[in-house]
Amino acid sequence: MSLNLNKIILAGRLTGDPELKTTTSGLSVTSFSLAVDRKAAKDAEKKTDFITVIAWRQTAEFITRYFRKGSPLCVTGSIQTRSWTDQNGGKRYATEVVADEANFVESKNASEQGSFTPAPAEAPQQLEELSPDDDLPF
Repeated sequence: MSLNLNKIILAGRLTGDPELKTTTSGLSVTSFSLAVDRKAAKDAEKKTDFITVIAWRQTAEFITRYFRKGSPLCVTGSIQTRSWTDQNGGKRYATEVVADEANFVESKNASEQGSFTPAPAEAPQQLEELSPDDDLPF
């Protein structure tokens, strides 16, 4: 029996503003770096890892809408490795996290106390007002 598991959970702070891009096939994507502190001995100097994360579709749209440089963010996903040959013929490698989920780490009140400002929303959705006699759609 073979056991395969590739699952990662990271909580850290964004090192820059995430930028939403669209592939030629119309998929939303963003990539960013997450600063994650390592667990250290009591008197040891704190060390931080800077981990590249890629998010697709709704997860990418969510991150770029609600998070900015310095925002705390928790992502769940998997580790992915890639390799390619550079212009000089050298073999290059990259290891990154592909985020399946992204979550807020702080409460809304904690975010409001800082300088956090969400990105402007696209066109607001029109909501249909229900009368008290209407059935809920769920």
